[in-house]
Amino acid sequence: MPLTLRLALRDWDYMTPLVLGDVRSPRLDIKVDRVGTLISDLARDPSYEGAELSFSRYSQLRHDGDDGVVGIPNFIMRGFRHRCIITTKESPIRKLSDLAGKRIGVTGWRDSGNTWTRAAIRREGVGIEDVMWYAGRLTEAHPITDRLDGFGRPGRIEAAPGERPMVDLLKEGDLDAIFTPFMPPGFFDEDSPFRQVLDDFRAAEVAYYHEVGYVPGMHLIGLKATFVREQPWVMDELSELIDASQRMWLQKREKYADTTPWMIDELRRCAADLPPSWNISGFAANEKMIGDFATELHEQKILPRALTPADLFPWHAQAE
Repeated sequence: MPLTLRLALRDWDYMTPLVLGDVRSPRLDIKVDRVGTLISDLARDPSYEGAELSFSRYSQLRHDGDDGVVGIPNFIMRGFRHRCIITTKESPIRKLSDLAGKRIGVTGWRDSGNTWTRAAIRREGVGIEDVMWYAGRLTEAHPITDRLDGFGRPGRIEAAPGERPMVDLLKEGDLDAIFTPFMPPGFFDEDSPFRQVLDDFRAAEVAYYHEVGYVPGMHLIGLKATFVREQPWVMDELSELIDASQRMWLQKREKYADTTPWMIDELRRCAADLPPSWNISGFAANEKMIGDFATELHEQKILPRALTPADLFPWHAQAE
């Protein structure tokens, strides 16, 4: 009888073959719950054995000596961050270096995506101390919560004024730019007041890839440590199933490329700009990216102590 694994994931399209059972294992019966918000405390949540986790928050657990969750170096969410910096169409900001001295909003200070975005602008000479930062909700629809997460500093990192939505602050001139995980509603409309800072963010991202050698990982898969100790084989089995689901979904996108008018061109350009291994899973293949992220967490003072890739993924480092 297969082992049941209850897994909480965001609604990523490439997980569809896994959810539908087109990709399956005789050893695992995977029950996927599609969640809008990541599970906050997987180790103590009775509903799941595994879940999608923030890389930053998982790193905090490892830093603090909390071994309740075992991370798998399968980065279910990856993405370049240059495209995620938005401003108004009237703004003079056109380069990442133009962000020095500006007021920038973020949706959460320690969020993995924002950590990578700060790393990207630091490569262009803009450090944390060169910006006035505000943390807040992106739109009216998002809840009012503590997005500083203990990292606030008066005069440098503060809560968004009056807890107002940051898109409103940007539109009204109280912010100069926003780091956003997703484009706000209406962003792609012709009459949208917003645009990305970089007109050709794709060229910047391709150049970034050639410099660093990876697409940044933001979310990974975690399993309860108690579950892994009883069935350590589950880590590799689950990772292989996720990889197989992604491959099958890509094959379907290539075959049924008319979901948007120029999807076929996007597939062609992506194949030209990135190697087939750009989203490969595993410890060795991602060790440089993992190490760079750990360095950023320390340099940005999110973690007091610098971690190594082996600190973050001890099970997998020992297996190499």
